[in-house]
Amino acid sequence: MKTFVYVLKSKKDYYVYIGISKNPYKRLKEHNSGGSKYTKGHMPYGLVYQEMYSDRVSARFREKYLKSGEGRELVKSFIGKYIPR
Repeated sequence: MKTFVYVLKSKKDYYVYIGISKNPYKRLKEHNSGGSKYTKGHMPYGLVYQEMYSDRVSARFREKYLKSGEGRELVKSFIGKYIPR
């Protein structure tokens, strides 16, 4: 089943959150309703990037990479190109 790696950016303070979900738009609503303790203090969020994978294992590997130091730099580079600060 399709699984997405998604990147959210806070509209409040530019906090960036990286996660995985089968439905990133539904997950965005959950984040914006305060349903996640890690993102609660930075609401509201916008979905700024997503990648689709055919299975959860592949998506999880990509999520872990994007959360690494090198991966976060990559995320910053493509967010900066598409989302003004």
